Amino acid sequence: MPRSFLIVAAALLPALLLTGPVAEAAVSCDDPAVARFGPASVTGAIVGAAVLDGHAYVVTRGLKPPVLADIDLASRKVVRSVPIPDGPGAGEPEGAWATAVSGGKIYVGTYPVPDLYRFDPATGAVEYLKSFGKNGGFVWSLTAAPDGTLYAGTYPDGRVREYVPATGAVRDFGVLATGERYVRAVAADDEAVYAGLLDKGKLVRIDRASGAKRDLATGPAGIGAVTLKGERVLAASGGVLIDVRADGSDERRVSLAEGSSLDMMTAAADGTVYATSRPDGAVHRYRTGDAALTKVADPPSPGDETRRLHLLGDGTLLGFAGSGGLWTLDPGTGRSAYTDLIEAGLPAGSERPQSMLLVPNRAVYVGGHFSMEVRDLRDGSRRRFRMPGEPKDLVRRGNKIYAAVYPSGQIVSIDVHTDEVRTLGALGHGQQRPWDLEYDPVTDRLVVATAPLGAKLDGALSVIDPDTGAIDVYEGVIPHQSLMSLSVDPRGGVVYLGGDVLGGGGAQPVATSASVAAFDLRTRKVLWQVDPIPGHRTLQDVKVHDGLLYAVYKRDSGTWIAMDLVTRKIVRQGKLSGYGELTVHRGRVFAATFFGGGNAYELGTEARLLATGLGDEWYTNPQLHFEPGSWRAWALAGRELALIRLDPRCPPLTVPSQSG
Repeated sequence: MPRSFLIVAAALLPALLLTGPVAEAAVSCDDPAVARFGPASVTGAIVGAAVLDGHAYVVTRGLKPPVLADIDLASRKVVRSVPIPDGPGAGEPEGAWATAVSGGKIYVGTYPVPDLYRFDPATGAVEYLKSFGKNGGFVWSLTAAPDGTLYAGTYPDGRVREYVPATGAVRDFGVLATGERYVRAVAADDEAVYAGLLDKGKLVRIDRASGAKRDLATGPAGIGAVTLKGERVLAASGGVLIDVRADGSDERRVSLAEGSSLDMMTAAADGTVYATSRPDGAVHRYRTGDAALTKVADPPSPGDETRRLHLLGDGTLLGFAGSGGLWTLDPGTGRSAYTDLIEAGLPAGSERPQSMLLVPNRAVYVGGHFSMEVRDLRDGSRRRFRMPGEPKDLVRRGNKIYAAVYPSGQIVSIDVHTDEVRTLGALGHGQQRPWDLEYDPVTDRLVVATAPLGAKLDGALSVIDPDTGAIDVYEGVIPHQSLMSLSVDPRGGVVYLGGDVLGGGGAQPVATSASVAAFDLRTRKVLWQVDPIPGHRTLQDVKVHDGLLYAVYKRDSGTWIAMDLVTRKIVRQGKLSGYGELTVHRGRVFAATFFGGGNAYELGTEARLLATGLGDEWYTNPQLHFEPGSWRAWALAGRELALIRLDPRCPPLTVPSQSG
């Protein structure tokens, strides 16, 4: 672990320390209701990157406001950093996947507001230019044609837009494929723009003059990267590299080993194409006519995503790691050098957490982007270590914590004594979006609910032996639905599944209502399936307690229910401020939700508000983690880790918006 990570985290610690669980006898409604412990997850992660005149320019991920950092490639030091200002529309930028160079300036496309900005390296000024949609959208990709005209690929409308820097003129090329949401990659030459579509897996050529569109190829998965090499266009579609002429002729394909996918690509003047792969982060070489990709070197940043590849003038390969690093590689020798960007001077900051887990009397774990933050409850210290992706959910079994990781779909273990991270394996079967993870002590198995990546409907339930790493994947366990949530019966042996008719997104739904299914972990059979509320499409979370299945719906105004597991009839129903995660503590059911200020409820005959003002800063579901024998729960207050009194005997509390 880099020493600077500890230094940064320690500098952010407040003076207040907590050494153990708070006994209920010490809690009264007059006591301070909220204790804050600084940023829950600190990050130096990056998204977009560009290179110009011996400098690299990277944009942070998850910070408000995002920061554009200027790195001198000779010294590998951050020489300046500037915030990207908030545009005039609703919402705030949190990062920028899309960057490009045109006319000696850096152009940046942001999310979750799809705005375009311009940075002038000569003056250090950042200028807002245009918006390509409303809050909740992305500029996913950006490229400059040889004449400097910019082309942006956007979400959720799945379009390519042209921007002329000299005049500010914008042109929209319209629908590229019916139902497409993501233009994940773009490249341009003198005559055309080449767009990679994620949902439909299509490579589309757009004539720059006429706007005429033509499909050049369709891959087996979403197209995440496109690069040009002379008269040929290369596209990465999962683990397949598509190599085709710009007129659609002479298509060739080569593949990586199963379980790997191509990440980023760049082409050298001699026709060699270099590509990185995930989840390993390795570097490969390809030339038209090759029967396979050839591995050039071991991963310069193991297990990482590559945000951009660039060839320097001396033939050195320059890569940007999503976790917050840059590396150089000599393709001839395979030797590489890595620089941590926080150590280089990148401003670290607080990000939206992915997950949380309490190990009572020991530590609170918070999953971030390619990292895990740990607050030690015994002495108040804090540490941070690297993870091979985003830990979407965490569960404990003995002295191991298990994490379900995106985007690789891996399951990893973490030793609570040593922080050692080990990979059990990848789920495979296209199930790269893990949403929920639990442990069944009766069968001694981990169970994972997943959605597929891309325009597919069927998710899966995966059953994992934590000792051997054996993984059994049951695709389509709820037909034509992905799985958003699951809950192991407290008596063990049965897991209840919550579905989502939208699947991975981008495919036309077949079902109209989200289902609940009961799955027997001994026989590996579905016992029954029911649609609790017709027309409600996504079950965000489910939890079994005292013969009832509690559920919160996502896209239906925070509807919650309690369903009798014998009769499969709804016995309670109501509305929350939004959706989130359910938890059972001391014989009661609680919910934490987005929206309405960020709220916590107790679910009984009706929903009773316990706290508001928690904020909407979770990346995934808002969560509550109660101290045993206490009505205090670990949660977020804004982006800070907090211990909050949620005593049902007390009046509802309002969490202050700032530390104090």
